[in-house]
Amino acid sequence: MKPPAHIDRRQFVKLGTLAATAAWLPTAATAAMTPGAPYTLPALPYAFDALEPHIDKQTMEIHHGKHHAAYITNLNTALASAPDLAKLPLEKLLATLPAVPDETLRTTLRNHGGGHWNHDFFWKTLAPVETSGKPSAALATALATAFGSMEAFKKSFGEAATKRFGSGWAWLIAQDGKLKVTNTANQDNPLMQGVVPAADLGTPLLGLDVWEHAYYLHYQNRRPDYIAAWWNIVNWPAVSERYAAATEKH
Repeated sequence: MKPPAHIDRRQFVKLGTLAATAAWLPTAATAAMTPGAPYTLPALPYAFDALEPHIDKQTMEIHHGKHHAAYITNLNTALASAPDLAKLPLEKLLATLPAVPDETLRTTLRNHGGGHWNHDFFWKTLAPVETSGKPSAALATALATAFGSMEAFKKSFGEAATKRFGSGWAWLIAQDGKLKVTNTANQDNPLMQGVVPAADLGTPLLGLDVWEHAYYLHYQNRRPDYIAAWWNIVNWPAVSERYAAATEKH
């Protein structure tokens, strides 16, 4: 089978690899129907095609129903041998990873617990264009104060997302009452004390998944195009609520 004219051979092979990977990942039902499992796959708050044309339906189906589901399945499997840890809220578990003595278990919780938390956070950060809204007045003012302007913030965030080598995430965090842009590798996030550098710790307000499975079917290797399109579907009311909650602590 030859690749379509608009896709070169390398991209064609890459797309095929992604599709093959998705085929063996656990289904959403596998993760959601495990009896007694501490975590289940949350339903999306919108239809799979609701974010088009910025994120396509097929990507959302695979990303949510295959990749996110796999993180939950693997997290539940790991916690089956650690019932005391399974009782902890996930945020607290991620914030105390260095206290887990078993290195293999600690790594699994870091990767798959982080994968579950990050994706659950990510879905709630997205919204169809017609309901994506704008930052609250308080958040808009804070962004302008921290970065100079909304456009300067977007540029800083876009650079953090673009320059994250390989797989990872870009974040807007509240750190000691101030806003900061950072990024983390793989499924790490700013909650992981003792795991990520102290400079990257804080309360996540906005997060962007820059793993290739989040965008490659539609954008291929054009990560900057994916980032630019993503701004159209940011759920600003949700981000503004997170900011309000974070500032109440300071």
